[in-house]
Amino acid sequence: MTVRRLRADAERSVRAIMAAAERLFRENPSATMEQIAEAAGVARATIHRRFANREALIEAMELAAWRELDAIVEAARPQTAPPLVALHQATAAILEVKPGWRFTLAGPVPMGAEARQVQESVMGKCDAVFARARDTGLLRPEADVAWVRQAYLALLTETAHTAPDDADPDALAARLLDTLLYGVAAR
Repeated sequence: MTVRRLRADAERSVRAIMAAAERLFRENPSATMEQIAEAAGVARATIHRRFANREALIEAMELAAWRELDAIVEAARPQTAPPLVALHQATAAILEVKPGWRFTLAGPVPMGAEARQVQESVMGKCDAVFARARDTGLLRPEADVAWVRQAYLALLTETAHTAPDDADPDALAARLLDTLLYGVAAR
């Protein structure tokens, strides 16, 4: 598939539409395309020129969110950085952006094929860093990587949805990883 690059003004419009849709859908999942256009400060024709319908808009939002998460995970160097460093960097960065995609990442509709493919790539990188953490002794040798990932994602989601807006992402990441790796029992 050949992806045609949008002009800068068109990219700004698309970003404004997606940001407005995220805000409105979070408050009212049945918000109309007209309400989204108004909140984005664009003409209704603009929104319809970019997105055929609500489903196409939501699918584009999912793809954008998962691409952003994939870039964050990749920037943390999951294949080469020490596992704890990669986990901390990715976690802190995800905690900064995930609240901005709260509606989209909640999976309100079946995910599109392209977004699902990016999500699978992110999960594969996550599993790889947890496998490296196990292999280097950060996790117990018998640790089930899939289970560790599920626990991590649950902690990540809960933290992203309940932390105050002004919380320090690095402190949250440290707390989340401490809980994941060492639990809450007295040491």
